[in-house]
Amino acid sequence: MSGREVVVTGIGVVAPGGVGRKAFWDLLTAGRTATRAISLFDATGFRSRIAAEVDFDPLAHGLNPEQARTLDRAAQFALVAAREALGDSGVEFGRVPPERVGVSLGSAVGCTIKLEDHYVEVSDGGKHWRVDPASAVAPLYDYLVPSSMAREVAWLAGAEGPVSLTSTGCTSGLDAVGHGFRLVQEGAADIVLAGATDAPISPITVACFDAIRATSPDNADPEHASRPFDRTRNGFVLGEGAAVLVLEEAGAARRRGAHVYGRIAGFAGRSNAFHMTGLKPDGREMAEAIRQALREARLDPEAVDYINAHGSGTKQNDRHETAAFKDSLGAHAYRTPVSSIKSMVGHSLGAIGSIELAACALAIDRNVVPPTANLHHADPECDLDYVPLTARERRVDTVLSVGSGFGGFQTAVVLTSDRAVAA
Repeated sequence: MSGREVVVTGIGVVAPGGVGRKAFWDLLTAGRTATRAISLFDATGFRSRIAAEVDFDPLAHGLNPEQARTLDRAAQFALVAAREALGDSGVEFGRVPPERVGVSLGSAVGCTIKLEDHYVEVSDGGKHWRVDPASAVAPLYDYLVPSSMAREVAWLAGAEGPVSLTSTGCTSGLDAVGHGFRLVQEGAADIVLAGATDAPISPITVACFDAIRATSPDNADPEHASRPFDRTRNGFVLGEGAAVLVLEEAGAARRRGAHVYGRIAGFAGRSNAFHMTGLKPDGREMAEAIRQALREARLDPEAVDYINAHGSGTKQNDRHETAAFKDSLGAHAYRTPVSSIKSMVGHSLGAIGSIELAACALAIDRNVVPPTANLHHADPECDLDYVPLTARERRVDTVLSVGSGFGGFQTAVVLTSDRAVAA
């Protein structure tokens, strides 16, 4: 698909281990993990009692008392990430027609924490099937409708152009950025705040993953529980957070002298139409998404310098995407560093795709490949270069980032450096 060139000019991150892109990048490049015992609620009795939590005070991070009181934690994350991204971009929004500014936000589980808390309140702790509406709070409808979070970001930016929320499970963050990319590429907007947010560390979410035994039960050693591609892995570690990217038409960005982190060059999604949680071992659908994203970017597989893997830490996923990389990149897959930042910041469901894209843009900008933490025992079925334990300095001009979500969703995004374009 041809169209306008789209670049990333701003990055905002709220992630476990630190709020802000600097703290986030420092954590990744140091190979530190932010996984720990759950503190946001009493997890006694749950199979998995660990998560990657964000140390977050809404007032300390610039929200007003009303926002701190009424907004769900996920909405608060989105606003803080969006504000950082806007400041980083240097865009003077007074000079941009508001109808040319859009928002594309993703989320898998929406305002879970507030919705669950207030259901407990209106049902007297779940005792009553017929709830008491008189005890409901005014924003309860906002907690039911995830698009309320996109609205908050639009109000922050004064965006009067296309505003939407994408919910495709664990690929939501990639798909929301992909949608924002299309809006700028096709001319529907000149600037889009694109990203995703989720705050799923709540009893209902933990119970859901306990039921299907998808999360790690290594409660005695949370720091090392998330270990993608390691033969001893036993499930993912839940996380939370948000990331927002400012996507901008490249010509306008360069004319105003903006710092360009990289270019969104290709985006594609596929579905396996197979199983809610199961994955075909050959990785065919993910491989096809990768091939299509590379075709759109007009790049051969040999151009890929780094793969940011989904790398959830389940045997099924890790082997599935390893097969997809081999299928789509051929022999070059064995020469390409691959890593999973979920080993450090956990799996924040819909938010993680945008958090990973923030890491990809920073990898291009800094010429550093983040490591896969906790990878001590290689799985013989995962025989690629997974950058174990230690970050690696290398020139990074093209990054492939992939996601795989329950329901069969498979997404691939290709980012390239401005250096590569200039050359």
